[in-house]
Amino acid sequence: MIRELRAWARKHTERSRYSPVGIAFHWVMAFLVLFQLGWGYYASWLPAGGDKLHAYEVHSAVGLPILLLALGRFGWRLMIPGPVNDADRQGWQTQVAYAMHYVFYVAFFGLPLSGWAMWSSIAEPGPLYLAGVVPWPQLPFDQMPLTTRWRIMDLAEDVHHVLVITLLLVIPLHVAAALKHHFWDRHDVLRGMLPEIPDAEDPREGSSHRPREPQIPNGKAPG
Repeated sequence: MIRELRAWARKHTERSRYSPVGIAFHWVMAFLVLFQLGWGYYASWLPAGGDKLHAYEVHSAVGLPILLLALGRFGWRLMIPGPVNDADRQGWQTQVAYAMHYVFYVAFFGLPLSGWAMWSSIAEPGPLYLAGVVPWPQLPFDQMPLTTRWRIMDLAEDVHHVLVITLLLVIPLHVAAALKHHFWDRHDVLRGMLPEIPDAEDPREGSSHRPREPQIPNGKAPG
């Protein structure tokens, strides 16, 4: 089955495109992460009470699917490598892009895990809810001394805040890099991550995509 999946995905990656599964992982997670950042900020400003508790319940219900999607996306990427596109040939810029991907994965796993730990350390025993529907167990902190649970809460909260700040820094950089590759360099990175829309090109002809040629100073040809 894995061989068939790789053969199917290769039809896309050979055209410098991500597979439809990879594209779905990217955009669904992007939407959920942006929602979580906005909703978490909103919930933090609510006064203590029922509304704040409900807001954090929504926050946890959306955060847990991100953890499962991160696991699925990581497994898919291990099984189905992404395409080699124009941006993979950019030297140090490519290395920075790879480093940013690792940072994203740390946040995708660390944020829901630290949130899970925060909730489990202070809430009464009882299930969380995945997507607000499916019961999700708490971590086994309820039998620990109260002081230990508060220490776990403080540590998890610190991790959560650091990772939120990290995302607030790397998301604009990621978006700016994608737009730069698309509009300035005329690379195929963004095109390969967007849903494919048929156009008027003759499918028997080569792609009309042409990366921007490097600029030669003073009009001199390379020696």
